[in-house]
Amino acid sequence: MPGGPAALSIAPEGPFQDDVLALLAQSDAFSAALYPPESNHAIDAQALAQPAVRFFVARIDGAAVGCAGLVLGSAGEAELKRMFVAESIRGRGVGFRLLAAVETAAWREGVRVLRLETGAASAGALALYRRAGYRERGPFGGYVSDPLSVFMERELSAS
Repeated sequence: MPGGPAALSIAPEGPFQDDVLALLAQSDAFSAALYPPESNHAIDAQALAQPAVRFFVARIDGAAVGCAGLVLGSAGEAELKRMFVAESIRGRGVGFRLLAAVETAAWREGVRVLRLETGAASAGALALYRRAGYRERGPFGGYVSDPLSVFMERELSAS
Protein backbone atom coordinates (compact mmCIF):
# COMPACT_ATOMS: atom_id res chain seq x y z
CA MET A 1 0.00 0.00 0.00
CA PRO A 2 1.75 3.17 -1.14
CA GLY A 3 2.35 5.56 1.75
CA GLY A 4 0.80 3.08 4.17
CA PRO A 5 2.33 1.10 6.97
CA ALA A 6 4.47 -1.74 5.60
CA ALA A 7 4.23 -4.00 8.65
CA LEU A 8 0.50 -3.65 9.40
CA SER A 9 -1.31 -6.71 10.69
CA ILE A 10 -4.97 -6.94 11.67
CA ALA A 11 -6.24 -9.96 13.57
CA PRO A 12 -8.86 -11.03 16.10
CA GLU A 13 -7.44 -10.71 19.61
CA GLY A 14 -8.65 -10.43 23.16
CA PRO A 15 -8.96 -6.98 24.71
CA PHE A 16 -7.17 -7.85 27.98
CA GLN A 17 -3.62 -7.04 26.88
CA ASP A 18 -1.71 -4.11 28.32
CA ASP A 19 -1.13 -2.36 24.98
CA VAL A 20 -4.74 -2.90 23.90
CA LEU A 21 -6.08 -1.62 27.22
CA ALA A 22 -3.85 1.43 26.78
CA LEU A 23 -5.32 1.95 23.30
CA LEU A 24 -8.85 1.72 24.71
CA ALA A 25 -7.87 4.28 27.37
CA GLN A 26 -6.66 6.61 24.59
CA SER A 27 -10.00 6.13 22.86
CA ASP A 28 -11.86 6.95 26.07
CA ALA A 29 -9.79 10.09 26.63
CA PHE A 30 -10.33 11.20 23.02
CA SER A 31 -14.11 10.78 23.34
CA ALA A 32 -14.24 12.40 26.79
CA ALA A 33 -12.51 15.49 25.38
CA LEU A 34 -15.22 15.84 22.71
CA TYR A 35 -18.44 14.62 24.33
CA PRO A 36 -20.20 14.62 27.70
CA PRO A 37 -20.60 11.25 29.44
CA GLU A 38 -24.24 10.86 28.37
CA SER A 39 -23.17 11.07 24.72
CA ASN A 40 -20.36 8.51 25.05
CA HIS A 41 -21.54 5.02 24.14
CA ALA A 42 -18.33 3.01 24.38
CA ILE A 43 -18.37 -0.52 25.75
CA ASP A 44 -15.65 -1.71 28.10
CA ALA A 45 -13.08 -4.48 27.71
CA GLN A 46 -15.31 -6.96 29.55
CA ALA A 47 -18.09 -6.38 26.99
CA LEU A 48 -15.56 -6.71 24.15
CA ALA A 49 -14.62 -10.17 25.46
CA GLN A 50 -18.18 -11.56 25.26
CA PRO A 51 -18.97 -14.53 22.96
CA ALA A 52 -21.08 -12.45 20.53
CA VAL A 53 -18.24 -9.96 19.99
CA ARG A 54 -15.34 -10.21 17.57
CA PHE A 55 -12.57 -7.82 18.57
CA PHE A 56 -9.80 -6.85 16.14
CA VAL A 57 -6.46 -5.22 16.79
CA ALA A 58 -4.32 -3.47 14.19
CA ARG A 59 -0.60 -3.66 14.89
CA ILE A 60 2.45 -2.12 13.29
CA ASP A 61 5.65 -3.96 14.10
CA GLY A 62 3.83 -5.61 16.99
CA ALA A 63 2.52 -2.39 18.57
CA ALA A 64 -1.25 -1.96 18.93
CA VAL A 65 -2.27 1.08 16.87
CA GLY A 66 -5.96 0.48 16.24
CA CYS A 67 -8.93 -1.60 17.28
CA ALA A 68 -12.54 -2.32 16.44
CA GLY A 69 -15.28 -4.49 17.84
CA LEU A 70 -18.01 -6.29 15.92
CA VAL A 71 -21.06 -6.93 18.10
CA LEU A 72 -23.15 -9.62 16.45
CA GLY A 73 -26.90 -9.17 16.61
CA SER A 74 -29.76 -11.14 15.15
CA ALA A 75 -31.30 -11.34 11.70
CA GLY A 76 -28.04 -10.57 9.89
CA GLU A 77 -27.35 -7.33 11.75
CA ALA A 78 -24.33 -6.22 13.77
CA GLU A 79 -22.85 -3.09 15.29
CA LEU A 80 -19.36 -1.66 14.95
CA LYS A 81 -18.05 -0.58 18.37
CA ARG A 82 -14.80 0.85 19.72
CA MET A 83 -13.33 1.66 16.30
CA PHE A 84 -10.22 3.68 17.10
CA VAL A 85 -6.84 4.43 15.54
CA ALA A 86 -4.04 6.00 17.57
CA GLU A 87 -3.61 9.67 16.74
CA SER A 88 0.06 9.20 15.86
CA ILE A 89 -0.82 6.83 13.00
CA ARG A 90 -3.94 8.48 11.54
CA GLY A 91 -3.95 9.34 7.86
CA ARG A 92 -1.96 6.26 6.85
CA GLY A 93 -4.86 3.99 5.87
CA VAL A 94 -5.01 1.95 9.07
CA GLY A 95 -8.63 2.86 9.80
CA PHE A 96 -9.78 1.97 6.30
CA ARG A 97 -8.00 -1.38 6.40
CA LEU A 98 -9.25 -2.11 9.91
CA LEU A 99 -12.82 -1.35 8.85
CA ALA A 100 -12.43 -3.59 5.78
CA ALA A 101 -11.19 -6.46 7.97
CA VAL A 102 -14.16 -6.08 10.31
CA GLU A 103 -16.59 -5.98 7.37
CA THR A 104 -15.06 -9.13 5.88
CA ALA A 105 -15.38 -10.93 9.21
CA ALA A 106 -18.95 -9.67 9.56
CA TRP A 107 -19.87 -10.98 6.11
CA ARG A 108 -18.41 -14.39 7.01
CA GLU A 109 -20.55 -14.36 10.17
CA GLY A 110 -23.70 -13.83 8.07
CA VAL A 111 -24.02 -10.10 8.78
CA ARG A 112 -25.72 -8.24 5.97
CA VAL A 113 -26.22 -4.84 7.67
CA LEU A 114 -23.52 -3.22 9.77
CA ARG A 115 -24.52 -0.26 11.93
CA LEU A 116 -22.61 2.21 14.05
CA GLU A 117 -22.90 5.27 16.21
CA THR A 118 -20.20 7.90 16.16
CA GLY A 119 -19.88 11.45 17.37
CA ALA A 120 -20.91 14.45 15.32
CA ALA A 121 -17.57 16.15 16.12
CA SER A 122 -15.52 13.15 14.94
CA ALA A 123 -14.80 14.49 11.46
CA GLY A 124 -12.15 11.91 10.62
CA ALA A 125 -14.39 8.99 11.56
CA LEU A 126 -17.34 10.42 9.66
CA ALA A 127 -15.19 10.91 6.55
CA LEU A 128 -13.89 7.34 6.79
CA TYR A 129 -17.37 5.84 7.17
CA ARG A 130 -18.82 7.91 4.35
CA ARG A 131 -15.93 6.99 2.05
CA ALA A 132 -16.56 3.32 2.91
CA GLY A 133 -20.21 3.61 1.87
CA TYR A 134 -21.99 4.14 5.18
CA ARG A 135 -25.14 6.24 5.09
CA GLU A 136 -26.79 8.17 7.89
CA ARG A 137 -29.91 6.77 9.51
CA GLY A 138 -31.88 7.29 12.69
CA PRO A 139 -31.13 5.78 16.09
CA PHE A 140 -31.23 1.99 16.34
CA GLY A 141 -31.17 -0.59 19.12
CA GLY A 142 -31.13 1.09 22.53
CA TYR A 143 -29.90 4.45 21.25
CA VAL A 144 -32.00 7.61 21.47
CA SER A 145 -31.77 10.70 19.33
CA ASP A 146 -28.83 12.86 20.39
CA PRO A 147 -27.55 15.92 18.51
CA LEU A 148 -23.99 14.79 19.30
CA SER A 149 -24.49 11.34 17.74
CA VAL A 150 -24.48 10.28 14.11
CA PHE A 151 -26.01 6.89 13.33
CA MET A 152 -24.93 5.11 10.18
CA GLU A 153 -25.27 1.79 8.41
CA ARG A 154 -24.03 -0.08 5.39
CA GLU A 155 -25.37 -3.12 3.62
CA LEU A 156 -22.54 -5.59 3.17
CA SER A 157 -22.03 -7.53 -0.03
CA ALA A 158 -19.77 -10.39 -1.05
CA SER A 159 -17.35 -8.02 -2.80
